[in-house]
Amino acid sequence: MQLIKFILLGLVFLGSMLVGKMAAQKYRYRVLQLEDMRNALTILKTKIKYTYEPIPEIFQEISKNMSPNMASVFHKTNDLLEAESIGVAWERAIDETDLNLNGEDKQAIKTLSKLLRYD
Repeated sequence: MQLIKFILLGLVFLGSMLVGKMAAQKYRYRVLQLEDMRNALTILKTKIKYTYEPIPEIFQEISKNMSPNMASVFHKTNDLLEAESIGVAWERAIDETDLNLNGEDKQAIKTLSKLLRYD
C-alpha cells in the first residue's frame, strides 16, 4: 500500500514539474521573440535611414535572416502588401501569425503600423 502511495506521489510530482516547465517555456519563447522583433526593427530602421530601399525589399531581407516565427510575420506582411496598405498588412500579419506574445505585446507591435503608413 505504501509503495502505491509513493508511486502516485512521484507521478503527481513529475506531472506538476512538467506543467511548470511548459509554462516557463512559453515565457522563454516570448522573450526570444521580443528580442528578435527588436533586432528586426533595428534592421528596418537602419535600412530605411541609410539605404532608401523600398519596404517590401527590406521585409523580404529581414524575413530571410530571422527565426521562423518572426520571419513569418515579415514574409506575410510582404505578401499582403500587394493588396493592402502597409499599416493594415502589418496588423493582419501580427494577428494571423502564431506568436508566443501576450495581448499587450501584440498591441504595442501593432502601433508600429501607424509609423509605417505613407498613404
